[in-house]
Amino acid sequence: MNNQRVPVTTIEDLDTLMGEEIVEGYMDGLEDLPCGDNRSRSYWHGWRNGRMDGGHVTADAAQQLLAFEVQRARWLKVLN
Repeated sequence: MNNQRVPVTTIEDLDTLMGEEIVEGYMDGLEDLPCGDNRSRSYWHGWRNGRMDGGHVTADAAQQLLAFEVQRARWLKVLN
């Protein structure tokens, strides 16, 4: 697996990603567009979640773990 394609499972890791790229990837994932190999890990993270929220795939273990961590910590980051 490409090191850039390691799923995010912690809030600390999530905080290292670029918000604008997450949103761009999320929107493309909602539309089930492909994710090219030239995309950043931030984009890829958003794309994975957009595909899940768009009903194109089900949540995998990494997404479930991150969701649990976010909920447990009552964490929400507002994107500018």
